[in-house]
Amino acid sequence: MDTDVLVIGTGLSGLVAATEAARAGARVVLLDQEGEQDLGGQAYWSFGGLFLIDSPEQRRMGIRDSFELARADWMGSAGFEEHDMWPRRWAEAYLDFAHGEKRAWLHAMGHRFFPVVGWAERGDGTADGHGNSVPRFHITWGTGPGVVAPFLARTKELISAGRLQVRFRHRVDALLTGPGSVTGVRGSLLAPDDSPRGVASNREVTGEFELRAGATVTASGGIGANHALVRQNWPTDLGTPPRTMISGVPEYVDGRMIPIAQAAGAHLLNPTRMWHYTEGIRNWDPVWAGHGIRILPGPSSLWLDDRGRRLPVPLFPGSDTRATLKHLREIDAEHSWFVLNQRIIEKEFALSGSEQNPDLTGKSIRATLGRVRAGATAPVEAFKRHGEDFVVADSLEELVAGMNALTGAETGAGTGAGAGTGARHVLDPVEIRRIVEARDAQVENDFGKDAQLAAIRQARGFLGDRLIRVAPVHRILDPAAGPLIAVRLHILTRKTLGGLHTDLRARVLDATGTPIDGLYAAGEAAGFGGGGMHGFNSLEGTFLGGCLFSGRVAGRAAAAAV
Repeated sequence: MDTDVLVIGTGLSGLVAATEAARAGARVVLLDQEGEQDLGGQAYWSFGGLFLIDSPEQRRMGIRDSFELARADWMGSAGFEEHDMWPRRWAEAYLDFAHGEKRAWLHAMGHRFFPVVGWAERGDGTADGHGNSVPRFHITWGTGPGVVAPFLARTKELISAGRLQVRFRHRVDALLTGPGSVTGVRGSLLAPDDSPRGVASNREVTGEFELRAGATVTASGGIGANHALVRQNWPTDLGTPPRTMISGVPEYVDGRMIPIAQAAGAHLLNPTRMWHYTEGIRNWDPVWAGHGIRILPGPSSLWLDDRGRRLPVPLFPGSDTRATLKHLREIDAEHSWFVLNQRIIEKEFALSGSEQNPDLTGKSIRATLGRVRAGATAPVEAFKRHGEDFVVADSLEELVAGMNALTGAETGAGTGAGAGTGARHVLDPVEIRRIVEARDAQVENDFGKDAQLAAIRQARGFLGDRLIRVAPVHRILDPAAGPLIAVRLHILTRKTLGGLHTDLRARVLDATGTPIDGLYAAGEAAGFGGGGMHGFNSLEGTFLGGCLFSGRVAGRAAAAAV
């Protein structure tokens, strides 16, 4: 053997698996097709949100959480089916981790949290259905780079100690197999490439390599940048695949290791389960092709479909991602709209990603305190000025005219024209004024029948939302809150929820449910555990946590087996 444990992928789950295996005494080789500049993978670009249960941060904010409540939320969201035995078991194990050791384990490595807990995926409006009953989104101090940093530090220590080798520009093309087993990998050496982090690198082959290992861990990520694969696996219950999408992940997130593992006998579970956002905007300063950023919205923006109709209850911003995606695809909407004003954008708009939150990423207390003061963050204002999806106007009629101009809609085409063909629907300023004024009329009292306004008032009962996330209830057309703003929203690809079928030791299973000797999987490649521990829905803050947990399990199990 060339090494005890071989780990494929230098993203978060791969770093965790490699360092855990090496710390357990195994000799480890960690390899990736990308260069050193992409260490940390997609996690580096993330907002750094982590799901915790009954944490000190929650308790300090008066949040009463419990394992039982979190478990009910998870299971109500997941919608597990009969074949989901291992995904369900992984979910149970992850909930134990999030309620128990997770925070202390990270804290011991120097990880810290921003004190205000966020409330993501507020749910479908039912007590036993999808969504978080309480805020559980813990933002890492340092965002994505802050999540990755402890494992980069461990990697360097283990390299110095001679326990770990990292080999970049090594692309795996096949798994080496024996009878019912995987014994290593064969692949191509790629030419050096000094492209910046996230930028597509070359695929020039300069040689070949072969490595034999007692255990091989695939931590190669999902399919989010491979739009052909996304469409090929699009869930039938979500309508037709979109004709246009933007990418929330770098181009190397291509899913190429999944069929390679299948060729070695691995079983792929739940390939049609995926998690894409409906609040994507095109990055005005892109890093990779089709680079999109997700708006992390507060609850106040008025959400309209591509025809100018208000989305149905309870599809409010930040409530139910999958249900919103399902609705938009069922009506064949390629985009939708937020209609808001300056007061709302200043209080409620955040952008996902480490590079869009320099105050938190840079661990600047002074800059972060600015979020409490008036004014939007600098990245949000930059998107408002430069982003192609933003329209700003002083009157509603001017705003609607700008929205129509942005999509290239032609006057006279009719709001229903071209349904099913991707036509650019003309928005009617009279109808949109009626919708906005009807909403605004409900503001006059502290009660009313508009469910979205009721949700806003309820959200402001939580201190964190009142401080930095939710604007006071007011009229969108209030001149003092202007100017008016419209944002065109695209479908943004992000996560693969299904993946390689694994047991609770992260061993990859074949089609009969038998473990393949020597093969393990972690992170998004394994559906974050078991081939889909989220089921059909995410409670958010659970993707990075799933990489941490499954990487830890896989690394320890692989080391114990050799």
